[in-house]
Formats: sequence, C-alpha cells, structure tokens
Amino acid sequence: MPTFSNPVLAGSHPDPSICRVGEDFYLVTSSFAYYPGIPVLHSRDLVSWQPLGHVVDRPSQVSLTGLDVSDGLWAATIRHHEGTFYVVVALARGRQGSTTHLFTASDPAGPWSDPVVLEAEGIDPSLFFDDDGRCWFTACRDAAEPEVTGPGELWMRELDLDRPALTGPTHALWYGAMRGAWVEAPHLYKRDGVYHLIGAEGGTERHHAVTAARADAVTGPYSTDPRSPLLTHRHRGAAEPIHNVGHVDLVDTPAGETWAVALGVRPLDGTHTLGREVFLVPVEWTAAGPVFAPDAGRVRLSERLPAGTGAGAAAPVGPVRDDFGGTVLGPEWSSLRGPVGHLVSPHPGEGGLTIRLSPEPLTGTGTPAFVARRQQHLRMRARARVRFTATAPTQEAGLVVFQHAHHATLALTADASGTPHVVLTAHEAGSPSRLGTVAVASAEVVLVVDSDESGYTFHVEDGTRTTLGSIERPFFSTERAGGFVGVHLGLYGIGGADAGEAHVHWFEYAPAR
Repeated sequence: MPTFSNPVLAGSHPDPSICRVGEDFYLVTSSFAYYPGIPVLHSRDLVSWQPLGHVVDRPSQVSLTGLDVSDGLWAATIRHHEGTFYVVVALARGRQGSTTHLFTASDPAGPWSDPVVLEAEGIDPSLFFDDDGRCWFTACRDAAEPEVTGPGELWMRELDLDRPALTGPTHALWYGAMRGAWVEAPHLYKRDGVYHLIGAEGGTERHHAVTAARADAVTGPYSTDPRSPLLTHRHRGAAEPIHNVGHVDLVDTPAGETWAVALGVRPLDGTHTLGREVFLVPVEWTAAGPVFAPDAGRVRLSERLPAGTGAGAAAPVGPVRDDFGGTVLGPEWSSLRGPVGHLVSPHPGEGGLTIRLSPEPLTGTGTPAFVARRQQHLRMRARARVRFTATAPTQEAGLVVFQHAHHATLALTADASGTPHVVLTAHEAGSPSRLGTVAVASAEVVLVVDSDESGYTFHVEDGTRTTLGSIERPFFSTERAGGFVGVHLGLYGIGGADAGEAHVHWFEYAPAR
C-alpha cells in the first residue's frame, strides 16, 4: 500500500486549520509574533504543501509591536463559503486572548482584507457554516463558574456576514470531557443531521488530547462523547516518536474520505526543538461519531496515502541555497513583529542581502534587524557567507539560532583594538555567555552551525574551519526555553545608531544524514 511520511509540514507549524474548495486544500497555522503572519499553504493531495502567502502581510492590519515571541496570532481557522475565504484568529497578549480578528479574501493567495474586530473574548476562534447558510462563531474562554463546570468553556454566537458582527444571544456549549482540564480548539461539523463539536483538552504538552461532544441542534445542548478522548498519545511511553497530539481540524476529500490535520511534536529524550508540526491522520465516521486513526489508534510516522488524490511522497526540504536575487525575501523567511525592509533588503539581480545594524536587541519586543526560517530537521547544517567590518565590540552581525527566550549568536565583530573576530555567545533569558572567540584574517567569512541529536556545533570558515564550541540540544528546546515556537535559524545585525551594514552573499540550509 502506498504511504507518505508524517509530519506533512515539518518545523514550527502549530494549530493547523484546513478547508477544501473543489479539489484544492488550504491550510493555515499559528505564527505568533513572527511576521508576515498566518501562513497560507495549498495542496492537491493533503501531503505536499506549497506556500501561497500570508493573511497578515501589512503592518496596518494588526500591530504585533510590544508582544512576546509566543504571543501574537494564535490558532487561526480558515473556512470558505460562497466564493469568499474567511480566516478568524485571536491576538494574544500576556498569554491571554486580547482581540479577535476576521479577515476575508476572494483568493487565498491574497490580498486579504483589513480585519474586522469581533466582540469576542477568549482564544481559538472558529467558524461553522450550517446548511441554511447561517454562520456560527465558536471560541473558548474562562468558565463563569469554574468550581462547578471546570476551568474552560466553549461558547457560540451567530456571525452576521453582512455587517460583519456577532449577533444574537451567547450560547454556552460545553465544558469538556475532563472537568479538571481546560477545553480549547473548538471546531464544529455536521454529519447526518448531528452536530459534532471537537475540542482539545489537557494543554498543548504531554497530556494533549482530542475530545468531543454532540447535539441535535447547532446551539445545543451538547452531550460529551463517552469515547473521549478520541485521539491522544498521553498514555504512550517515552519511546513513542510522536507526542503532544491534538488540536485537530477535519476535511473531506473529493473521494469521500475524511482526514484530520493535527499538531504533534517529535521529542528526543523528553525534549523537542522543532516545535509543533502538522500531522495527517485518517478519520472514519461511524454512528457514534468520528474515529481517528481507525487502523492504529494513534498518529503514525508512516501512513497510507489518501484515496483518489494522486498523492505522492512529500517533497523533501533542502538542501536550499538562497542568493537573495529576488525583489523580496521568499515565503520561508520571517521577521519579528513587523516588516524589516528598511533594515534587511535583498539585491534584485545581483544577489546578496544587506543588513543595516539596529540597536533593537533580539531579546526586546520591537522589530530587530533579523530574518529567519524554521528549522525542519533534527540533523541539519546552516551556512552563510557574511561580510562585515565592525568598528567596536558592540557591533555584530551573523548567524543566530533563535528559540523564544534562548538563542545563540555566531557573529562577526571586533575586539577593542578593532581586530575582526568571530564570537559564539549563548543567551539564556537575556543573560549572555561567551563560549568561544577566534580572530579572523578577513571581515568576510562563512559562518556554520550543525545540528544533531546531541546539540548545535558552531564553526567559522576562513581559509580553514575552526570550531568555536557546542551547545547541548535541550538548551533550545521548548521544555527549557519555554513558549510555543520551534527553533528558527536566522541572520541578524546589532549595533548603535548609524552602526553600518553587513552583507550576506548567500544562506544555505541542508538536511544531514
């Protein structure tokens, strides 16, 4: 039987949501404080995904300034109705829902509209279009009586698409199957006249689980599916290759099958660095409701191909070399909290990337001179050819391995006498530790980082290769660094006002065996 390899989207792509229009599938994921926000991807087979663009690609749409890396745009839902695509998303501040935004587009590649702010509290918003054309908005929030019902509540209001605005009464739908746990990630589906409310409980870590309730009317009352949890890996041992499974969204294929996209992580010795990734899971409908992974009862690294889609093996990522010869950076590159065109700019035709040093630190809440791409393989090598002449030790430019509160920089700088050096520095919760330094003969070098099961090793190539040091892999893990994102590999420049420019000739990313 032909198979594909999970995950279908490797690297940090949390909280997937999916919809289908004809034979085309569209998917969005959380982007947090990374910009552009809410990536949109397209597939014809559910296995191979190509980037189309982003929902948030103009700073006028949403301000991310001042937000922590793991705040920002959380758990968007994408839906299509009568020729219009809808994306609804919560903007989080201080790990709590702040505002809820509704975007629309006639083409999922964009442009997407400026948002409408909905009168909604909580996080994880979703939309459901019923057979009569009415649209229902669901989300999760703190329960009014947590000591009675449990801490979380899934709730609903009707969405008037003409205004657009929430209208009518608020309906409390469900408090989850596990009364001591927060219930989130609500998505609503209708099958044979029955409404199925799918949620997630147990947090997004080890105890993550998919639970469900059902009702005969869209506004309820909803009764817990007694089979809950319908999908989880929390009961599996440490040797299980996939953990933290949950936050699903369902889609029907043209061939009549149902599949779920789910988030999960691939830990090693209890920690993971790549973030939450997108896994594809078969679903079978029964009289009792959906059955996830009916043949295995769990998410597998190798799964049968969807029927009738012509799916093939997902195209492997890399090796990739970017010479920066386009007018804009490719869709794999992100900045923090806003556009950095005034700080980081490619050179159309001739190639290369100019980084104008900025005083904004990578640990701040502004927009530093920084661009990065997701790490998508445990074993990989990233290289960049960088030219930079520093005039003071406070000026630096180079490679960065970035993960929430922890990051490491491999940078061209200068010592007090102005002699060019490459310095390796580990930054833990804002505290830097210099791990290695070497004088170099030229202000132009190749900076290298290798990653494997044990950790990250940093080198400089300046005629010969010099290894400056290594950092253990758990240093960059979510379990140690915190937050909700995976490792990003980037280019950056830091210095005072008018601190000069660095030039990146090329950047390479390659999986390693």
